[in-house]
Amino acid sequence: MATLNLTSFNPGSFTLVGIPGLEQFHIWIGVPFFVIYLVALAGNGILLYLITMDHSLHEPMFFFLSMLASADLILCTTCVPKTLGIFWLKSQKITFPGCLTQMFFLHFSFFLDSAILLGMAFDRYTAICSPLRYTSVLTPRTIVKIMVGIVGRSFSVILPVVFLVKRLPFCRSRIIPHTYCEHIGVARLACADISINIWYGFAVPVMTIISDLILIGISYSLILHAVFHLSSRDARQKALSTCGSHVSVIIIFYTPAMFSVLTHRFGHNISLTFHIMFANLYVAIPPALNPIIYGVKTKQIRDKVILFFFSKRMQ
Repeated sequence: MATLNLTSFNPGSFTLVGIPGLEQFHIWIGVPFFVIYLVALAGNGILLYLITMDHSLHEPMFFFLSMLASADLILCTTCVPKTLGIFWLKSQKITFPGCLTQMFFLHFSFFLDSAILLGMAFDRYTAICSPLRYTSVLTPRTIVKIMVGIVGRSFSVILPVVFLVKRLPFCRSRIIPHTYCEHIGVARLACADISINIWYGFAVPVMTIISDLILIGISYSLILHAVFHLSSRDARQKALSTCGSHVSVIIIFYTPAMFSVLTHRFGHNISLTFHIMFANLYVAIPPALNPIIYGVKTKQIRDKVILFFFSKRMQ
């Protein structure tokens, strides 16, 4: 009996089946995911390189942008390589510690992204609504404090999830109908009451994300009010262009994320195949699109990227 209990609390490994109902198309589905992943790696890598190497980009806005690129790299690298392994190599097994690690970094990067977007909204609010105080408010010391707060909040919100899953006994099926380990999907395999997991996994993300969205909404309302009171048309266009890129990233990030969270709790009539496919697009597409959006919309980044590739060709 002692051996049985030890085994149930240390399940050894799980099996990730991929996208249920589309197993015969896994090889072909993996191709666009591979391309999207390469775009995410290249785009965010170039963004980080330019911001790190070019001193003219050592400003608060680009600091937040580098944090967003780092979080996006964590998000897609946590999930996509394993997904491709399932699609192409039939590498469906994942150890319990590996599953917990993947789960932690998946959810950690999600909350990290949300907090960074809130920080970017505050940065734009300060730059547009209080431009004369911008450098005195967002000092390097303040930026470091914000960074520590962002990482600390994400860590403290997600760490309990790991322990909530680790405490569960697994004595039934260890087959996960997904391409990666996420909290509720793994918890549902346990042979114990998971009420705490369900409510923590729903209430905490929703409260955190809603509070972030409310604060972001307030920031952009104040920004728009200030923008339309600017006397210069060029200044209005520049401000709206900068904010437009941020709003695009916010929509791309929050829409699928909220859909996924709400589907776990209320979407019992939604096809599992559709849900898993959508969840995979969520971890792959935003990290690939974000650097493209900022590269097109932000003049400083666009000019540096053009110069970067042009100088490489001339050498």
